[in-house]
Amino acid sequence: MAAGLVAPPLVVMIRLCLTAGCSLCFVALAQSFSHYNVIAQKLGVNLASARDQGQLLFLEGLRSYTQLLFTDTPETEADNPLRFLRTGSDLRPLYDFITAALMPSGGERGKCPVLIIDDVSLLLSLGVTTLQVLDFIHYCRASVCSKYQGNVVCLLQGFEESEDADNERLLKSLCHQSTLLLQVEGLVTGFCKDVHGELTITRRSQVRDKPVIYQYKIHDKTVSFFARGLSAAVL
Repeated sequence: MAAGLVAPPLVVMIRLCLTAGCSLCFVALAQSFSHYNVIAQKLGVNLASARDQGQLLFLEGLRSYTQLLFTDTPETEADNPLRFLRTGSDLRPLYDFITAALMPSGGERGKCPVLIIDDVSLLLSLGVTTLQVLDFIHYCRASVCSKYQGNVVCLLQGFEESEDADNERLLKSLCHQSTLLLQVEGLVTGFCKDVHGELTITRRSQVRDKPVIYQYKIHDKTVSFFARGLSAAVL
């Protein structure tokens, strides 16, 4: 499982998954489908086409929230993967939605299935407890990673000296469970037109963690990564 704190290169990850032919389930709690699709098109990826072809299953959390708030039809609520927000139960409806989306068809194992959740910490803001979120992620890992031999990618917002104890507990727990950590943050020195931020990649191992730091710049249609001090402006 991989966990990220903040993720401007998120769409780059989506592009790599779709290009590799992975079956992708994207649970988008932070933004709408059109938001991700506009950015992806700049990188040469058409999310609408991938969704129509069945390679991408996109859960638009914002639309699901709205349906729960403004629709009282029992049939609509019964099919909503986020209906636990109204009933106060566990996250089983969302888990069932994910496993059904990534289950190999006809019993055949396809290419590596991938689950991306953006942003896990928003579940806390919606009233879900930290323990419920951790249980949910545990069962997702058991199905997607162990049973389907795939990967789970969780995005979280993390801030230094945060006073949100629940978010910090969730962040530390998921980081401890992950095999790969991607931490994206702005430059501590402030704004720079040639370098937009830093990406720290940490591969967890039994011996010791091995962080590698890259800097990045976001262009109109791509993202470039380079070692510290090796941006085009410096060279």
